[in-house]
Amino acid sequence: MTQSHSRISKAVIPAAGLGTRFLPATKATPKEMLPVVDKPAIQYVVEEAVSAGLDDVLMITGRNKRPLEDHFDRNYELESALGKKGDAERLAKVQESSDLATMHYVRQGDPRGLGHAVLCAAPHVGNEPFAVLLGDDLIDPRDPLLRRMIEVQEQHGGSVVALMEVAPEQIHLYGCAAVEATADGDVVKVTGLVEKPDPADAPSGYAIIGRYVLDPGIFGILRETEPGRGGEIQLTDALQQLAQDEKVGGPVHGVVFKGRRYDTGDRGDYLRAIVRLACEREDLGPDFRTWLRSYVAEEMQQP
Repeated sequence: MTQSHSRISKAVIPAAGLGTRFLPATKATPKEMLPVVDKPAIQYVVEEAVSAGLDDVLMITGRNKRPLEDHFDRNYELESALGKKGDAERLAKVQESSDLATMHYVRQGDPRGLGHAVLCAAPHVGNEPFAVLLGDDLIDPRDPLLRRMIEVQEQHGGSVVALMEVAPEQIHLYGCAAVEATADGDVVKVTGLVEKPDPADAPSGYAIIGRYVLDPGIFGILRETEPGRGGEIQLTDALQQLAQDEKVGGPVHGVVFKGRRYDTGDRGDYLRAIVRLACEREDLGPDFRTWLRSYVAEEMQQP
């Protein structure tokens, strides 16, 4: 069993998807760069990793993803222009993204699924446990899910997945976990996983959401994992092997999350995420909530 208890410092963010659900907006703009209020979605994810103590971030990219690199790089021309104007507030916002973390990039090339994207991180990660954050799931910073997952991994070794209970009719949209209770109320032991099951075949109502803390033993399994659902190499299939054979890379645990999550991978949920986050902003919230109440009241009066 691989019991790796060294400090976790590396985060992997797969960002090679085509974003077809948001066409035509994503024809020339990566979906990760779509704004959520006034920051691109991907910046929220990097900020979450950094707040959990992960200051080394590897982004798995693909074609037409250069704007991701540009966003986290310095823009000297823009910074100079803002400095000359004395616009310190906007200058600080521009510099914030380039100072967040040490950023690295590797291209996936052939998009063969999430499991393949994670495997692309092997040379960078090496023999260390690491976190994987999917850009479609934004976790509210007031709910430190990733930090809790790291604590569980440091305690038990192996790998940890984030779980959220969903309605039975939604479980087919997610990977699903069979679980056993532990002494910690928010932690379960994962005994099996299945990717996007039919509701009648789902082993539980616990869906895997887009946060993982993985033992490096996952790489050896991914190299041998055959394409599964959708013809892609599924990370869920590799985790299923870890759950069945702890000698490979330790046990698999799940942290049951009951906090605030914003799904930006769906157009409707993306819009709802913008509204929720805008309402909570100190600079935008008061005026925006007033307008929103007025708008909803007017709509309710329509025949």
